[in-house]
Amino acid sequence: MSSAPFRILVVEDEPVIRELVRSMLTEEGVTVECAANGVEGLKLARSSKFDLILLDVVLPQMDGITVCRLLKADPTTASVPLHMLTAKAKKADVEAATRAGANGYIHKPFRGAELLDLVASLRGRPAV
Repeated sequence: MSSAPFRILVVEDEPVIRELVRSMLTEEGVTVECAANGVEGLKLARSSKFDLILLDVVLPQMDGITVCRLLKADPTTASVPLHMLTAKAKKADVEAATRAGANGYIHKPFRGAELLDLVASLRGRPAV
């Protein structure tokens, strides 16, 4: 009996970071979809079911704080864990994300183990 794959949406405008995260998570058996801007990320998040959304703050077309606020206000996406994955590390940035509804905040540069531990905890598995 196989369970449905764990699905993550990565909304990140930097191709190198986007592909690094995709590669790292795919190696762990996670299905990863990516968006390169806020509008695309919002559309994908609303059109598919995800188990986690990783969202940059600084994005073209629509910033991550706005995307977060819209997703957390939408009953179809409000319960999806959403973690900011960003270089915006000032206290005010973290507070803005928290007010918008973010469940967590991962600072760039991040450690791979940090992402893998987050995914493991959400999947109900021991951390790697």
